[in-house]
Amino acid sequence: MGSKIHCAHILVEKLSVAQDLKARISKGESFANLAKEFSIDVSKKRGGDLGFFSRGAMVSEFEKAAFALQKGQVSDIVKTQFGYHIIKRLD
Repeated sequence: MGSKIHCAHILVEKLSVAQDLKARISKGESFANLAKEFSIDVSKKRGGDLGFFSRGAMVSEFEKAAFALQKGQVSDIVKTQFGYHIIKRLD
């Protein structure tokens, strides 16, 4: 596994919203479009794209989930102090 990974995420405040978005992604809706519409993070303008990052750059819960993903895979819902994330590994 490389030292840097490329991910996008959707960040929302409510678990119920995260669950709805996760279901919509599972049915084939565009991760980037949902991020632009629903995410509360500044990365929403880029479809949730966080760029490349290495270990230690993100909070531990987020980092653990992100580094466990394979390219193209979408995480389960991850709770951090910022809210509820859905993470997609881009590269």
